[in-house]
Amino acid sequence: MLAVSEVTAGFGLALAAAGCYELSYAGQALEARATDVGQARRPSLLLTLARRPLWAGAIALAIVAFGLQVGALHFAPLTLVQPTLALGLLLLLVLGVRVLGEPVGRREIAATLAVLVGVAGVALAAPERSDSVAGVVPVGAVLGALLLATLFPYMGAARPWRLAAGAGAADAFAGIAAKLISFELDRGRLLLALAWAAGAGVTTLIGLTSETSALQRLPATRVAPVVLVMQIGLPTLAAPLVARESWAGTPLGGAPLIVSLALLGVGVALLGTSVPVARLAARRQEAEHGGGR
Repeated sequence: MLAVSEVTAGFGLALAAAGCYELSYAGQALEARATDVGQARRPSLLLTLARRPLWAGAIALAIVAFGLQVGALHFAPLTLVQPTLALGLLLLLVLGVRVLGEPVGRREIAATLAVLVGVAGVALAAPERSDSVAGVVPVGAVLGALLLATLFPYMGAARPWRLAAGAGAADAFAGIAAKLISFELDRGRLLLALAWAAGAGVTTLIGLTSETSALQRLPATRVAPVVLVMQIGLPTLAAPLVARESWAGTPLGGAPLIVSLALLGVGVALLGTSVPVARLAARRQEAEHGGGR
């Protein structure tokens, strides 16, 4: 069994990653809405954004967040680390309230409680961290399915919901890759860790193009919940298969864990569509058009 100090360290690193991810998301959303929609799904979109300091800084922050996430997985199970990333939404809520003066309503209070209780439930019921990963077939099947979902928006019409779902699949791929990177680093296999990091990087770039394209056409309140629920939920659900984290040994055979994850998903969806979070993500658009929607 892992020492409490190790789990605490993993939780702390995951919490830091959550904050970095959400600050990065806010910066990306601001710049995406100010970019020509005609560049959607094209590599030129990222090249255009890369010349903007805010967007470049947001991406740098996301890279830092990924490093923190890999570090967290060295101490804590994927089943705990991935849901903890949802706590970053609370930072966006606080910023929306403090920076823009948006009121907190019942929706935000209920969503915050759902996220807090959900994460607490996961923390209490999470299985032990596994020191191994599954074989090539199960890992390949899961990552292959996520890669296919990541590329799906580029196989047909550029519908915003396809783009958002593709971005969520790419983030889920990166979440599982983070576990594999941590596993390889634990065993001193640097080249394999770098190979997984490269794979995660390419997939993330594709997902980033999809997400930025979706943010050009839809408000962040519609894109964020889809991306976040997939980013958090899919790796967590895949943890028993990919990371060999047995839920059978958790309290009541995993029932409290499943309920906590469901509650967390509801909270994420509600927070992602809340007014303070929406106004924060749309701040640049409001400034350019002289007012809100």
